[in-house]
Amino acid sequence: MSAFEVGNKLVEMCRAGDFRGALEAVYAEDIVSVEAQDLSGEGREVRGLDAVRGKTEQWESSNEVHSCEVDGPYPHDDRFTVHFKLDVTPNSGPMAGQRFQMQEVGLYTVKDGKVAREEFFYHMG
Repeated sequence: MSAFEVGNKLVEMCRAGDFRGALEAVYAEDIVSVEAQDLSGEGREVRGLDAVRGKTEQWESSNEVHSCEVDGPYPHDDRFTVHFKLDVTPNSGPMAGQRFQMQEVGLYTVKDGKVAREEFFYHMG
């Protein structure tokens, strides 16, 4: 698949709320995922599909997501971006119980028809 096709599939699945399914459908086994900030205390980068699955499970178990708007993809050669708008309430950590809205942009790099790298951009204030 081209980067645009991978992006369309990712956006389609995220809009349906199937984030785990998206991992299985379009992510490479050796994916590298990079956050804008080290929120876990374990570094900003994780490597490998199993680690990204774990990161996704951690996010889902730590947050109640009230809504998630997904816009894109915006393709550029072997990359594309996706814009996310989230309304969430964390159920643990320093923000527990405090509902807030956030926006982030994901930059995805495609290699051999799979997402090989994702980088997230957001501002936590």
